Amino acid sequence: MTTAMEIMHSEATCVSETDTLLDVARVMRDLGIGAVPICGSDDRLKGIITDRDIVLKCVAREKDPTTCTAAELAQGKPFYAEADDEIGRVLEMMASHHVQRVPVVRDRRLVGMISEADIAQNLPDSMVGHFLESIKQGQTDQVT
Repeated sequence: MTTAMEIMHSEATCVSETDTLLDVARVMRDLGIGAVPICGSDDRLKGIITDRDIVLKCVAREKDPTTCTAAELAQGKPFYAEADDEIGRVLEMMASHHVQRVPVVRDRRLVGMISEADIAQNLPDSMVGHFLESIKQGQTDQVT
């Protein structure tokens, strides 16, 4: 049995709820990533923000990224995996919610991230192919 912790990238970085979207974008640029978890002052996971969120929910709506905060874009309950979750459960959750990356937590505190790259590097081709097809079928260009 493979667990989330076994395939996750453990050097995940969190941004604060109070960070501006400009600051979040700079973190993404500096780390070469397209998504970053949002953590609260209690160090617990509050959400995840993507570069797409910044563009479509801030810039395209003519909001100011120097004043708009990460918390303003962190809507709804974040999807995440527990560190000890079996990878099959994680893949099902990612596919059913059509997400390409998922934070991994222990006691709602971030311990890592699982991305498509982590899945591709650590799982059999048959699991990877099925997962990618599930994600692809659920992608949409609509903004909520």
